[in-house]
Amino acid sequence: MELFDLSGKRALITGSSRGIGKAIAEAMAAAGARVVITSRKIEACEAAAAAIEAAGGEAMARACNVSDRDALRALVDDVMDAWGGIDILVCNAAINPYFGPLKDIDEAAYDKIMETNVKNQLWLCNMVIPQMAERKDGSVIIISSVGAFKGTYNLGAYSISKGADINIARNLAVEWGESQVTVNCIAPALIRTDMARALWEDPERYRQAVSIYPLGRIGEPDEVAGAAVFLAGPSARFITGQTIIVDGGADAARGTYS
Repeated sequence: MELFDLSGKRALITGSSRGIGKAIAEAMAAAGARVVITSRKIEACEAAAAAIEAAGGEAMARACNVSDRDALRALVDDVMDAWGGIDILVCNAAINPYFGPLKDIDEAAYDKIMETNVKNQLWLCNMVIPQMAERKDGSVIIISSVGAFKGTYNLGAYSISKGADINIARNLAVEWGESQVTVNCIAPALIRTDMARALWEDPERYRQAVSIYPLGRIGEPDEVAGAAVFLAGPSARFITGQTIIVDGGADAARGTYS
């Protein structure tokens, strides 16, 4: 299993106290990495970190609001001081304060989505990647969404931001490739998380959603985590600038997302 061995690696995972981020942190810790659990609420971070340590892993809990660039800088500095470096960066945290058509979104909501999901993602990458480049080794994974590839009725602004994330990854992959830093995206479809709870807890909306998935069900957080471990490990050292779609086959079936 050396291809998926993360022993000795230091992983910073934003939005990792629950959902997809937490599943990624748990999977990377199980693969041998030391992981930083971070989200806005320190109590949730500490609980997630404690669970990883109880399972035999090593984790650090830090509170950080990814909408605050100064907080991101402080987080990176804190991890660097504590562990001396960051080998894996997973940009998972994102926001979606607006659900509805683009024609009705106000400027404040649009700007907040773009500031947090796009601009601050890039700034965080720029904070972390240079020290990876110095060691000629590092992996950056940005959690995008299948919404980046589809038109939607109610998630247009969020989907625009996730499309931008894919192009951030492609450009950073080109810029940092000579330094042996890989930058990739994962684009999940509907996953059983709190962010998507309104969809999967509504029987009719759930039925409509899974009708387009050849696997006949929505995804689970650990099914995204497996792709993250793959991209972070030796298994993916020659993969960069790419997006792995984790969608139960919906893209192959050419379904539409609402």
